[in-house]
Amino acid sequence: MRTIRQEDFIQSVADAFQFISIYHPADFVQAVKEAHDREESKAARDALAQILINSRMCAEGHRPICQDTGMAVVFLKVGRDVRWSGDLPVTDMVDAGVRRAYLDPDNPLRASVLADPAGARRNTGDNTPAVVHYEIVPGDRLEVTCAAKGGGSENKARFAILNPTDSVLDWVLEQLPAMGAGWCPPGILGIGIGGTPEKAMLLAKEALMEPIDIQALRARGPDNRLEELRLEILDQANALGIGAQGLGGLTTVLDVKIKDFPTHAASLPVALIPNCAATRHIHFTLDGSGPARFTPPPLSLWPEVAWDGPARSRPVNLDTITRAEVASWNAGDRLLLSGRLLTGRDAAHKRIAGMVARGEPLPVDFHDRFIYYVGPVDAVRDEVVGPAGPTTATRMDRFTDLMLGEPVGLLGMVGKAERGPAAVASIRAHGGVYCIAVGGAAYLVSKAIKAARVLAFPELGMEAIYEFQVENMPVTVAVDSSGNSVHDTGPREWRMRIGKIPLAQPG
Repeated sequence: MRTIRQEDFIQSVADAFQFISIYHPADFVQAVKEAHDREESKAARDALAQILINSRMCAEGHRPICQDTGMAVVFLKVGRDVRWSGDLPVTDMVDAGVRRAYLDPDNPLRASVLADPAGARRNTGDNTPAVVHYEIVPGDRLEVTCAAKGGGSENKARFAILNPTDSVLDWVLEQLPAMGAGWCPPGILGIGIGGTPEKAMLLAKEALMEPIDIQALRARGPDNRLEELRLEILDQANALGIGAQGLGGLTTVLDVKIKDFPTHAASLPVALIPNCAATRHIHFTLDGSGPARFTPPPLSLWPEVAWDGPARSRPVNLDTITRAEVASWNAGDRLLLSGRLLTGRDAAHKRIAGMVARGEPLPVDFHDRFIYYVGPVDAVRDEVVGPAGPTTATRMDRFTDLMLGEPVGLLGMVGKAERGPAAVASIRAHGGVYCIAVGGAAYLVSKAIKAARVLAFPELGMEAIYEFQVENMPVTVAVDSSGNSVHDTGPREWRMRIGKIPLAQPG
């Protein structure tokens, strides 16, 4: 019989979430490095280089890998002979640990959790409550897995109940193109097969907690149907040519993890959840001897990566930019933005739309300005802003025509992932432009921000409208003023290069 002290558990959870906010798992760094070394697409290779450089910078600077520091998910396996010393319920202990981690003054993590999701959507301020799953198992120890899942990848989760004779492989390959780049590839696919609908989703999430081992599996050969399916999905998913950040390339998926469970004879529930370029999870065990200890990996884990993106980019002054200059850009051009850059995302766009509808004056002059879709982490020490990577732009598609037209008059937008057909049509009609920064390179991007001040809606916290003073912020033209999109041309080109995907046989 072992006794787990309440404080040991709380501190372990807090330390775990701090640790995974800073350090990528070693297997993920190695997998991205291997993808970088074999990548033939210049755009995708550049994105992979930024992800690796950002990862090392975070390890050195002890700052979050991504501005979206995720929703806290905790899996507990509680030994039936474990005793607790403390007065809090288990879920309250988890929340206390999450609260301590996310409010840590040395490395504050962004609060992204909103209460009353169908109503006021009020930020809880400390990223609680966590999502907790636990089970009672034999033994006298407590096994804990902590994961921080960002909204971009969670939003791309998929579920279906297939016919028992349908192909899981075919279904996954149908889903991936529609998922776009909002989940920040390259990453891992977690797949749950069987059980009931909620069981399949839980299996998919649990699968993402397993180590990356697909190349070892390929080397030894599969031992069962699930291992065969992992290799089939990996190869055919990468043959889609989606590539890093959706720019087209050889690697979209680093590994495929599958868990299954017996199911009803009439059903084939299948769930798909991706892990993004900010893959964050850790496992530890408590045995009553004290809190868990997490040892930072040596900096030698991170490879030295050459990145020549800035040398091949065009400097742009946002303070003197003209529509004629924007019209000269082509999709795929690399830019270095300098000058004053506005920010705004979901909540701010909704506020602006309401003000325009009511005929109210806007708090900011957006005419011929650029806006960055971002919700930054709070600054610490000498920072002007914390990690500030892009959020998924497609969520702002419904506002694009409003923002580019009168009376708002925006000229350009910066985010991540593709834009939908209506947004592309609006960009073309208004002669605007949409650029992308690399999702998964938030700390690297923040180093280009030299000053920051809130201009409007301060009560929205990280969703307020800021004005950044940027210097040589690296972006790529994703949709030019003629409506050409790299998220269309890039994957199409690389799919043709890789070769057509053969029809999957029923399995």
